[in-house]
Amino acid sequence: MLKTIFTWWNGATVGTLFTISKRGVLVGTDEFGNRYYESRDHKSYDGRRRRWVVYDGYAEASKVAPDWYGWLHYTFDEPPTEVPLVRRKWELAYRPNMSGTPLAWRPPGSLANEGIRPAATGDYEAWKPE
Repeated sequence: MLKTIFTWWNGATVGTLFTISKRGVLVGTDEFGNRYYESRDHKSYDGRRRRWVVYDGYAEASKVAPDWYGWLHYTFDEPPTEVPLVRRKWELAYRPNMSGTPLAWRPPGSLANEGIRPAATGDYEAWKPE
């Protein structure tokens, strides 16, 4: 309960949930559990309805799927629940950014990569001032 009241990075706070219930309309959810809202009125500075996301768990912007990202940034007028984004056969499945996590990719030779670093090949010649 205290986490809901005081921490905004673990989902919405009580004040945010109150504002959403008063001013927002739930448009849909994605496969990560994030909830997407749109304002009931046209109170935005540019005359458009304001759109926002309430993250499920830790607030990380890379957890927004590409189709919802387009809707949030007014690239698409209709939300993905009404008009799904067309997927091409060559497109990979969406994955959130894993940088800074244990699942991040670490190239061979990286100090963060576990294992033995490859030996130097001898193709480097140090500079010597003349």
